[in-house]
Amino acid sequence: MNYPDTQLLIDGAWRPARDGRSLPVLNPATGAEIGRVARAGIADLDEALAAADRAFAEWRRSSPLHRSDLMRKAAALLRERAEAIAALMVAEQGKPLAQARIETLAGAEIIEWFAEEARRTYGQVIPARLPGVTQLTVKEPLGPVAAFTPWNFPINQAVRKVSAALAAGCTIIVKAPEETPASPAELVRCFVDAGVPAGVVNLVYGDPAEISSYLIPHPVIRKVSFTGSTAVGKQLAAMAGLHMKPATMELGGHAPVLVFEDADVDAAVAAMAASKLRNAGQVCISPTRFLVQEAVADRFTEGFTAALAAAKVGPGTDPDSAMGPLANERRIPAIERLIRDALDRGARLATGGARIGNEGWFFAPTVLTDVPADAAVMNEEPFGPIAVVNRFRSDDEAFAEANRLPYGLASYAWTGSSARVQRLQDEIQAGMLTINHIGLSLPELPFGGIGDSGMGTEGGSEAIGAYLQTRLVTRKG
Repeated sequence: MNYPDTQLLIDGAWRPARDGRSLPVLNPATGAEIGRVARAGIADLDEALAAADRAFAEWRRSSPLHRSDLMRKAAALLRERAEAIAALMVAEQGKPLAQARIETLAGAEIIEWFAEEARRTYGQVIPARLPGVTQLTVKEPLGPVAAFTPWNFPINQAVRKVSAALAAGCTIIVKAPEETPASPAELVRCFVDAGVPAGVVNLVYGDPAEISSYLIPHPVIRKVSFTGSTAVGKQLAAMAGLHMKPATMELGGHAPVLVFEDADVDAAVAAMAASKLRNAGQVCISPTRFLVQEAVADRFTEGFTAALAAAKVGPGTDPDSAMGPLANERRIPAIERLIRDALDRGARLATGGARIGNEGWFFAPTVLTDVPADAAVMNEEPFGPIAVVNRFRSDDEAFAEANRLPYGLASYAWTGSSARVQRLQDEIQAGMLTINHIGLSLPELPFGGIGDSGMGTEGGSEAIGAYLQTRLVTRKG
């Protein structure tokens, strides 16, 4: 496979940065440079802003049916090209090919979902108090959007933002990840090749702080969407708020998993092991704090540990690999620090705990047990293949721990009790709760957190609303 050098897309043209600068792209399975990505400067950003502003004047007036048709064409192209795009993702991000293929094909579903939502941006007719008065609300696109997407799901995170913006009638500038640039570029190419007009979608790479600090305050930008860490998200949300710009923030999590004594333990082990291994744990909704009731704790811990220990870790190109490498080298010392801290505080290492080999950034799936609440791994998002398994006696104890942190993105629970299901629905403080199965991330479902895990949603019927504004028109006669 020839990995391409990735260029910027500005005003319909694929091109290098004006000053010629670029950044290396590394293969996480080998650590070797496989290509370059153009590094946008201020001159490039100014051109992208001008293009998005100019294109918005026409795109906002395009019919929802027209936008929907173009998006459907883009979805069809993404499906046709899925195999080649998935191979690029494996090379730059490291995940197994099967996972990259699923992510790419899911991207086509997301585009199609928002293509349909474009036709359903309804306003209202509000009954008037006086005869002869008509009261209407009108939904209209906010304007050009600045979107910032992460490296862990190069297509999944970009496609949600691009699709929602285009369906609403907004134009967009996407700052995609420098570590994994080629797959989001190919996603955007599908929109371009489908006939989306020049300037409607623009794609840049570069210094994240420089780009965000320039785009967000700029008067052309009217909406901000960010997926990434809580710390950075708070800074960008504050910047957007300073300039009165609405922001959607999908931030970090620290997902609890509650396994009660009446759960189907075998089903829980199988589902949660696969979920923990997915993308080497580099997932905002990755299950991390496993809280298992005493009566089934040994059985669950033994089964879960065995499943992670048996998982083959290897290059994403190997069809037998259940887990690929970490996506970048900086994750290794971060994970090692969390493990060392937990062990120093009395935790037990059930499996894993170390880097695998000296080529690439492979790390063994790790299970820690009996971890005290003050350990760093119990309070900081690990963003790697680490799972903590702790025991609990009473339901109150489990609920208290599940809700202890300020994060509130995803949560998981396994129980055979309808009373516990009801209590979970009522009390778990998370934007997403899935009980007795893995049911998150479908296009038709909300995807977002509460608390320090963000604000707004990037899925379901509510998602397009973040790209629209409501105006009232009231008239007499």
